[in-house]
Amino acid sequence: MNDAIPLTDLVIVDDDPETQRLLTRLLQQEGYQIREARTAQQALEMIASSPPDLILLDILLPDLDGYTLCKQLKADLYTQEIPIIFLSSLADSLDKVKAFQLGAADYIAKPFALQEVLVRVQNQLRLTQQRQQLSYQNALLKQEVEERIQIEKALLAAEMNYRSIFENSTVGIFKATATGQYLSVNPSMAQIFGYDSAEDMIATVEDMGRQIYLQPKRRDELMVYLNRFDKITDAESEVFRKDGSTFWVSEDIWKVWDKEGNFLYYEGIAHDVSERRQMETELRQQRQQADRLLINILPYRIAQRLKSGTRTIAESLDQVSVLFADLVDFTAASSAMTPRQLVKMLNEIFSTFDQLAEFHRLEKIKTIGDAYMVAGGLPISPESNDAGIAQFALDICEAIQQFPRPDGAPFQIRIGIHTGPVVAGVIGRRKFAYDLWGDTVNIASRMEMTGEPQRIQVTPEVYEKLKDQFWFDPRGSVAVKGRGQMTTYWLKGRIDS
Repeated sequence: MNDAIPLTDLVIVDDDPETQRLLTRLLQQEGYQIREARTAQQALEMIASSPPDLILLDILLPDLDGYTLCKQLKADLYTQEIPIIFLSSLADSLDKVKAFQLGAADYIAKPFALQEVLVRVQNQLRLTQQRQQLSYQNALLKQEVEERIQIEKALLAAEMNYRSIFENSTVGIFKATATGQYLSVNPSMAQIFGYDSAEDMIATVEDMGRQIYLQPKRRDELMVYLNRFDKITDAESEVFRKDGSTFWVSEDIWKVWDKEGNFLYYEGIAHDVSERRQMETELRQQRQQADRLLINILPYRIAQRLKSGTRTIAESLDQVSVLFADLVDFTAASSAMTPRQLVKMLNEIFSTFDQLAEFHRLEKIKTIGDAYMVAGGLPISPESNDAGIAQFALDICEAIQQFPRPDGAPFQIRIGIHTGPVVAGVIGRRKFAYDLWGDTVNIASRMEMTGEPQRIQVTPEVYEKLKDQFWFDPRGSVAVKGRGQMTTYWLKGRIDS
């Protein structure tokens, strides 16, 4: 459901084009009207011509820093009520405190989660709408009440109500002793941790290390860091609510001293970052799943290149061994199977081939119906891996005997192998496919098509490379499309060493 307020006008002041683009796209999708400014002067002119409902302001601008711009806007009666959310890469807690002291409604550190920005913008707009409603009610009250003291009391009550709403929607603020007790917490802090009130939280928490932090030594770790560096920024910890449930907070904590330099207490602010943590976890899991899927369908090195941003992948490889295998008379056998039986049989056969291909360090290219294509020397090894692909051919000839046809006889395969140069690359944008092209691929396919059941037909190039490692029988001359008559060989087995 879209929570955006219709026709709400927002001004984004940031000199980073990428940040402007991301925020504009996000907020426009939610129905907001967006105006963009790259400098403080441009922003002042834009706001003066038409005050927006909310301002997203970067601190580091090319002409005037965001703090000064915020101070000017808050000093002007015409613009002082516009809520300002700082967006900045300055993550020091003092920067955040300064922003709030100048009248900022919120502060979001870069890099930020887009969903977090959207939620905070919606929150501030709701507060502004509530304040406007209160102002309208006060105006009606002024008209109805004659006595000045009654008007002043009504205005004071409305102002207190507004301040309460504002305080309960901001970050948690706390002070704590060195031994782990809270000295003070604001209402937002108590609300974040599930306590009924600030007083309830202070009275209940006697030991922060035991009652707040899930990890027993977490507070000790924070104290060691604080004693060395005096402050902590964006320290994320898993913590307990009052009811015992857990969530994640991000804390900025710093030491406070008196004028004589004596330590007084720890002071800090806390944000509930559970939603962001969950989004990051889900995103990480989705990326891992996508990586696994990509590596399953592409060679590892090719998958890494795609992940790095390469959009066009094509390369010429001099020595690649290519094998085609086809199930003999599978069409006739499939007519005696149900669709479920057919798919199950093919899956079992090709899964066995996949395991053997991985064992011999070969790369499965694709299956086409009942045909199987595999290559050696892609692209991990500079060698064509002819010996590996030859042994793979012998292994799958043996393995196919395990799979019976509907008539009880074992399935048979025809196999063809050739070696030589190929062009390899990735095609597709949404569904990637790694494939090979060239004369070597065509000849390997012809070796399979002109072969015989349960025999492995190879070209002279393969024979010359492997004749000292494997047994071959010459077949003689075979007509090969595109090459004319070619002398081929039957691969019979490996020579025992």
